[in-house]
Amino acid sequence: MKTASEYRKHAQECRTLAQQMSAGQPREQLLAMAKAWDSLANDRAKSVSSSPEPEGTAQPTNAQQPSKR
Repeated sequence: MKTASEYRKHAQECRTLAQQMSAGQPREQLLAMAKAWDSLANDRAKSVSSSPEPEGTAQPTNAQQPSKR
């Protein structure tokens, strides 16, 4: 599952693209997508703070993954 910061990054990417566009429906859609990403980020942050993932259920990071030989 993605982290809140990853969702916020997607939101910022949408806002950056929207700023580069002239007014119109595509720009409004990007801004709506940014709001949706922000909402997901807020929901994820609340979810993690209220009930952290139990031991052993988190996805391993690259440093934790066994090496392939």
